[in-house]
Amino acid sequence: MPSPSSEPRFRLRLRPGRERSIRQGHPWVFSGAVEEIEAIEGAAPGQVGDVVDAEGRFLARGTVHPDSQILCRLLTWENRPIDADFFAERIDRALELREPLFRSGHTTTYRVLNAEGDELPGLIADRYHHFLVVQTLTPGMLHFRDLWLDVLHDRLAPQAIVERGEHGSREPVGDLGPSGVLRGLMPADPVRVMENGLSFLVDLMGGQKTGFYLDQRANRERCAQFVQGRDLLNVFGYTGGFSVYAGHAGARRVVEVETSGAARELARENWLLNSLDPSRLSQQSSDAFEFLRHCTDQFDVVVLDPPPLARHRGALEKALRAYKDLHLHAFRCVRPGGWIFTFSCSQHVESDLFQKVVFGASLDAGARVQWVERLGPGIDHPVHLNHPQGEYLKGMLLRVLVPGVRKTRPGADTPEARRQSRAPLSLRPDDEDADEETEEWSE
Repeated sequence: MPSPSSEPRFRLRLRPGRERSIRQGHPWVFSGAVEEIEAIEGAAPGQVGDVVDAEGRFLARGTVHPDSQILCRLLTWENRPIDADFFAERIDRALELREPLFRSGHTTTYRVLNAEGDELPGLIADRYHHFLVVQTLTPGMLHFRDLWLDVLHDRLAPQAIVERGEHGSREPVGDLGPSGVLRGLMPADPVRVMENGLSFLVDLMGGQKTGFYLDQRANRERCAQFVQGRDLLNVFGYTGGFSVYAGHAGARRVVEVETSGAARELARENWLLNSLDPSRLSQQSSDAFEFLRHCTDQFDVVVLDPPPLARHRGALEKALRAYKDLHLHAFRCVRPGGWIFTFSCSQHVESDLFQKVVFGASLDAGARVQWVERLGPGIDHPVHLNHPQGEYLKGMLLRVLVPGVRKTRPGADTPEARRQSRAPLSLRPDDEDADEETEEWSE
């Protein structure tokens, strides 16, 4: 890897009239907006480039990724170097937001850096007590890794900094390096952290995302307010975050659905770690969709927190069918007056579209439902107003007045009937320009 260079190695000249989104502060420059790319000899993906308008006037500076549709990730709209001082300023500003919130010690795990939300596109850093887990999602952040690593190490003094290399979430521009320890020494066992006074074991190297769903902290706390003396169904339970909160809050029974044996084992350890009665937890190894389809039990609270179902726009239609199928059967598993906490973390499923799919499922299920509250990530996951695409986690708190009716007519559970039930709602005519609105950011 070349040593970090703050000097611009690229110059991106925009097509006439395509500078509006950049002047408005959007951090992405799409390839379709660029008329010409000039590169200094030896320039490599991830190095710094200047973006200029059609007349050659400076607009912004960022890291360039020639093989990506998002050609440049902007870091600053000032003519300044991208150096150690730059990263120190950005990281210090991010810490100013987080540190006062978690000073009490009741929570020792949170997101430190949230990519575009903290004006550091392509860089995620999560704190797990004495350890940091980072993800470099672009060649640009890999190029400057030594600079921001030094700042993080100096400010937080972690025992170790670990790189998680999930390539599915990175720019498709070649190898950005494997997962591994960047600084310090990692323990062999899962790391113990605290969240709102509850204890959890986190597998930093083998767990989902960076080890734990930190973006659901506020929603776990909210859910706990509804469960005392009630039955909770936690679908896609993972390592038991919602389950432990519910058990601690006095849930009568918690049923957790999770296919991963390793995750179920860690979920049970987390349950026992918080001195909860093991007889109140029931773990099911079923596929979540099959479990809901054949579930004859009813619950007071249902949590639907699936993994991303649309990792790219080409998977959107299939994802919408899956979301509809999920809610169609969930509405039949809730007692009258019960609650559903439902989420989508698929970036390509926007909030209004998610709402339409849930609405369509309620109609098909014959359920009457109130939308009580909009849910999202906690304060350590800021979204920049100039970058609405950063709002990846969408959630709804639903009150089910009348549950759905399970169909018993002949042929209701055939593959064809299931396929029809999963068909998504058609978009309204005024939604047909959704892609154009998104592309408008590149103009």
